[in-house]
Amino acid sequence: MKEITVQELKLKKDSNEKFQLIDVREEYEVEVGTIGGTHIPMGEILNHLDELSKDIPVIIHCRSGARSAAVVNALEQQHGFTNLYNLKGGITAYSNEIDANIKVG
Repeated sequence: MKEITVQELKLKKDSNEKFQLIDVREEYEVEVGTIGGTHIPMGEILNHLDELSKDIPVIIHCRSGARSAAVVNALEQQHGFTNLYNLKGGITAYSNEIDANIKVG
């Protein structure tokens, strides 16, 4: 499984690099704080496979990186994705290291 750090994500955002950001947390978590991207709860990801890009990097995140890692592993192993990245440390790391104004549920 490939991972990306929050610093690398920030660089991608700042340079307007083309990528897709997917938040697999639950709705109540997203309501507390977000770093942008498309919200697809972990339990619904298989119903939204057609929304995941296959030709640009897709960065998947959750609160700490555990759920998103499980999603990345499952999608790579069962659906052949090769362009997925887990956000190491999730939105918690982003809040701690990049933007303390982002609230974590």
